[in-house]
Amino acid sequence: MATMKGAFMHGLDNMIIKEIPKPTAGKGNVVVSLEYVGICGSDVHYYHSGKCGAYEVDMSQDYMLGHETAGTVVEVGEGVTTLKVGDRVCLEPGITDGTCEFCKEGKYNLCPDVQFLATPPVAGCNEEFIEFPGDYCFKLPENVSTKEGALIEPLSVGFHAANQGNVQVGESVLILGAGTIGMTTLLSCKAHGAGKIIVADLIDAKLEIAKQIGADVVINSGREDVFEAVKAATNGEGAEKVFETAGSAVTIAQTPFLVKRGGTIVLVGISVKQEIEYNFAQIMDKEATIKSVFRYRNIYPRAIAAVAKGAIDVKPLVTHEFDFDHIQDAYQEALNNKTDALKVVVKVK
Repeated sequence: MATMKGAFMHGLDNMIIKEIPKPTAGKGNVVVSLEYVGICGSDVHYYHSGKCGAYEVDMSQDYMLGHETAGTVVEVGEGVTTLKVGDRVCLEPGITDGTCEFCKEGKYNLCPDVQFLATPPVAGCNEEFIEFPGDYCFKLPENVSTKEGALIEPLSVGFHAANQGNVQVGESVLILGAGTIGMTTLLSCKAHGAGKIIVADLIDAKLEIAKQIGADVVINSGREDVFEAVKAATNGEGAEKVFETAGSAVTIAQTPFLVKRGGTIVLVGISVKQEIEYNFAQIMDKEATIKSVFRYRNIYPRAIAAVAKGAIDVKPLVTHEFDFDHIQDAYQEALNNKTDALKVVVKVK
């Protein structure tokens, strides 16, 4: 039996590499030789604490993380007509049943039976090869690398956030949190034609990247009064669209005070704290709208096209790269380096 390398959580804060069976392509599926896998914030939560939001790892057995990935098709199963060996693809990691009311409405991200990579109990893709449905593999144009392809997944979250916020040309936007999702939300709002884009975070290095990729105003909320700084940047009105991407109880609670009257708040980051005190009197007085984001839907083709055409550049988001044999170091970097680690990727091969 042919084997391959796979990386697994073996307890908290510990990653091991094992030899596991190499997959073959079943009906409707392809085998992809993976080249890059990104480390998501959810991966770090599982790695360090064993849980993320409502999902928890069964710590009695080893568990594979990873869901942001791209590579090259090496085998095509029966019935797959849109892909061939040699195609470079990125993978949309949520496999839905296609029959529920949400799938039929096109809101498949809400499918209750979705099988999403690296969301317990479904295993992830920190491995050399993966068998995956051909319908969830999207071709990459020649000018889009597989490293960029691995970032289509987090970019899709930002795209969906901008869609949920219904960002319009010229509108003022405030993004709380300059992590990967904050940055992809910035890139997506910019591509939607947003006017003044304001980004707030605690880390100067991340704010510098935010400026490089399109932020007009950056606020270090550890040194500045974010409320006064946002007022100054918006003529005292607040931002028309406020995106909370950090998943922090503190910044979530700030959003009613930062949004413009009649504006929209989009909750993107998932907090580890499930119940948060929130000022609904401010929301009602301003007649503000609250929207939320759960992953994405119907985004991948547009996100790929935006990168291919140069409308969005995701390359500056990758700050650290490790080879597969040093995946433990990669996860430790993503966990511990809060200063300048934005997106950490693993080069599988």
